[in-house]
Amino acid sequence: MEIPESLAIIAGNGVYPHAMVRGARLAGVRRIVVAAFQNETDPALAELVDGIEWMRVGQLGKMLSFLKNSGARHAVMSGQIAPKNLFDLRPDIKALVLLARLPERNAESIFGAIASAMADAGVELLPATSFMEECLAPQGLLAGPQPGRKQRTDLDYGFRIAKESSRLDIGQTVIVKNGTVLAVEAFEGTNAAILRGGSLGKKGAVMVKVSKPGQDLRFDVPVIGPVTLQTAAEAGLAAIGVEAEKTLLLEKEKLCALATHHRISIFGL
Repeated sequence: MEIPESLAIIAGNGVYPHAMVRGARLAGVRRIVVAAFQNETDPALAELVDGIEWMRVGQLGKMLSFLKNSGARHAVMSGQIAPKNLFDLRPDIKALVLLARLPERNAESIFGAIASAMADAGVELLPATSFMEECLAPQGLLAGPQPGRKQRTDLDYGFRIAKESSRLDIGQTVIVKNGTVLAVEAFEGTNAAILRGGSLGKKGAVMVKVSKPGQDLRFDVPVIGPVTLQTAAEAGLAAIGVEAEKTLLLEKEKLCALATHHRISIFGL
C-alpha cells in the first residue's frame, strides 16, 4: 500500500486509535487528523495528532464535511462505539436519509453506506488493519501456558461455533466449556459476554473470537487487548482463542505479560 501524506482517523473508544496513530507515524504518514466522538474518543488523542474535530455519535453530515475539508484523501476507522451510545443515537438529517435507504441495519450495511458516502466526498476508507500489520495475531501459542487437550478441543469447537454465529450476524465471540456453549456475544459486547459465560462455567472455560466470513476489513476487525485479558481473568477463563492473521492484539507486550501472570493461554487458531 502506498503511504498517504495525510490520513484521517475516525476514532472510537479505547487504545486502538492511539495504536493506529503510532503505526501510521512509523509507516511515514506525515499529517494525521481525527474525527472524534464525545463521550467515546480519548481526549488525550488530541496531543498526538495534527488536528481534531469533535462531534456527537450520529452527526454523519458533520463528519463527512470534516473529512471532505480535512485535506486527507484516505481515512481509517479505529476503535468502537459503546452500545449504550448507539441507543442514545441522535442522527442528523444526513444520517436519517442514509438509514432510511437501508433494507437491513447491521454493521456491514451501515458502515458500507458510510464508506460510499465518504467516497462521494473524495475520501477512500482503508482497511482498519492498515499500519497495524505487526499487531495481527500469528498462529499457535502467543502467551501463557500451553493449553491442555480439553482446552484445545474447546478452542477448536468454539472456533467452529463462532464462525457460524458471526456468519448469522449475531456475534463474533463465544464462551465454551467441556464442549458446551455457555455464552454467545450479541449486542452487549465481548466483555459482557465473557463475564456472563464465566459466571455459568465457573473456572476453566475458554473464549474464542473470530472474524466474520468474508468480513470487510475496513471496519469491525476483531480486537483483544489488556482489558479483554483482565475481564477473562475476572471470569476465571483458562484460554483465549483468536483467529490468526485476522485479529489485532493491542498493547501486545502488556497483553502477553498479563496472560503469563494470570496463567491464561492466548492461542492463534
